[in-house]
Amino acid sequence: MVVIRLARGGAKKRPFYHIVATDSRNPRDGSYLERLGFYNPIATGGEVRLQLDQVRLAYWLGVGAQPSSRVSDLMLDAKVAA
Repeated sequence: MVVIRLARGGAKKRPFYHIVATDSRNPRDGSYLERLGFYNPIATGGEVRLQLDQVRLAYWLGVGAQPSSRVSDLMLDAKVAA
């Protein structure tokens, strides 16, 4: 099954997440099918906190990909901000 979830990056104590479409059997930071955006939980000032490619996100949801609970919340935040 294809899932849309967060893949962690960044340094120790400075998280940065890529929002990716991946097979559910892959490890969290393993290979992925497509990168759909990013989430920076510690963004300050003029930094971008959340960016999503809405067209590709709609495509993956249309073919049956299931978003994780956190990605679902981020999708709602992106719609409110738009």
